[in-house]
Amino acid sequence: MAVNRGEQDQPRPRPGRPRSEQTHKAVLRATAELMHEVGLRVMTTEEIAARCGASKATIYKWWPNKYAVAIDALLSEMFVESDDPDTGSVFEDFRLALRGIMRFYNSPSGRVFAQIVGEAQFDPQIAAELSNRLVAPRRRLVRTILDRGIARGELRADIEPEAAIDLMFGAAIYRLVTAHAPMDDDAADAIVDLAIRGLAS
Repeated sequence: MAVNRGEQDQPRPRPGRPRSEQTHKAVLRATAELMHEVGLRVMTTEEIAARCGASKATIYKWWPNKYAVAIDALLSEMFVESDDPDTGSVFEDFRLALRGIMRFYNSPSGRVFAQIVGEAQFDPQIAAELSNRLVAPRRRLVRTILDRGIARGELRADIEPEAAIDLMFGAAIYRLVTAHAPMDDDAADAIVDLAIRGLAS
């Protein structure tokens, strides 16, 4: 389903005074609460503004629509659950990162994320926001882990990075949207173990 035109046609953020970090966090916190309480589709920008104490104009100065705010709120939570472990072992880094992603996908926020993925199939603007704000940063993090493994000689130097990232983390999103198999620590470990066998030097 496409976004409401009132949400979709808001202006893109413009240059101006730096946004208040306190207000920024309050907006994201209010958005996360509302997504869990009333749901992504029902939630409105007006409700976000009322809950966090920021004006609607301030929110639209930083984000083009409620979906962009929701994506940023989810990204903040995702990085808490699954940041860069940097343990010195590519296997351990991937194992911990995938465990964190699966914990996030198993949470109420993971279900909201699945809704955004669904909305993105019908609305190009949501798809762009999802790709630019959430998917791209996550892939950059995974690429960092991958590059370290190659530099240390743990992984083959000839692997295609984008395919390797999909191989390692694609199973998690597939399980999220199809719910055909568990998303727990054992599942994450098994996926990483199998993928590393094909990627290792």
